[in-house]
Amino acid sequence: MRITIGFTAALLALLALCAPTPGFADGPGIVSAFFYPWFGSPADGGYAHWAQNGHAPPVDIASNYYPAYGPYSSSNAAVIATQLSEATRAGIDELAVSWWGRGSKEDKVLPDVLDGAAQAGLQVAAHIEPYNGRTVASVVADGAYLRSLGIRTLYVYQAFAGVDPADWAAANDALHAQGMTTFAQTALVGQAAAGHFSGIYTYDTVTYSARVLSRLCNEAHAVRLLCAPSVGPGYDARRAIGDPHIKPRRHGETYDAMWHAALAAGADGITITSFNEWQEGTQIEPAMPLRLGEYRYGSYDGAWGLHGAAAENAYLTRTAFWANLFRQTSARPKP
Repeated sequence: MRITIGFTAALLALLALCAPTPGFADGPGIVSAFFYPWFGSPADGGYAHWAQNGHAPPVDIASNYYPAYGPYSSSNAAVIATQLSEATRAGIDELAVSWWGRGSKEDKVLPDVLDGAAQAGLQVAAHIEPYNGRTVASVVADGAYLRSLGIRTLYVYQAFAGVDPADWAAANDALHAQGMTTFAQTALVGQAAAGHFSGIYTYDTVTYSARVLSRLCNEAHAVRLLCAPSVGPGYDARRAIGDPHIKPRRHGETYDAMWHAALAAGADGITITSFNEWQEGTQIEPAMPLRLGEYRYGSYDGAWGLHGAAAENAYLTRTAFWANLFRQTSARPKP
């Protein structure tokens, strides 16, 4: 299946009727992808995350898909360079790096990601995970530290788990005064507004499907918050955590539907779940077909009519298409 010129023109005309609420930012919206620098290989002392749930890499891994480059190390310079090149080729503007606090494995890899991203022309944000001991005060301290590294955007995952929304207000005011932009992962816009966040994102593309994105962005814009809904290709975490819930990729139709809904909702930015969260099967990173005994890993074969080696990069190619369309339809003139 290919997008024809006629289809693209019709889609542009439709999206022009759904322009984002003006006044939030100048220029086109940002396309951000959630990025996981937590994978290990024997060079790191073990197959971190690939061996989750009792799996035995390198062939038997904790994912229903198999990476085209095998179970890699996130601290390998060549791997980082390849990933950043792929992200750039896919039209991604920003990587929201999973971050588990000062001194974590993800924190130690972060400087290398930042250095490579600067050379590739990519922005880097921090996806603040619910690390042990995370509090509102610790996130403020995190913001100061991450700002010293050049990061200006924070995505706070499960921002309101055990935290009253109002408790975030002063913290976000302080972060904003330092030039930081903060997003809360929530579908309850009132929580983000009470917490003085800059905007919202959803991350979970199973619960928050294409059908709810327009409502969420309308609610966010009504209270002058940025809306950065999350789009994703599907979900399958059976091998990693035994979750029976599956969101099938449908040869790319699932990804297209979510992108279309996000653009039609007037999103200020798009967040992609995910670049490389292999355990949950949400990755757009290249995957290859592989058989493990009687088990066959999933593949992208058939997506958008692509097969074989061409299909391995299908989601990067399609992301570039949608990212370009988003830039065309989200650009705002300066007042």
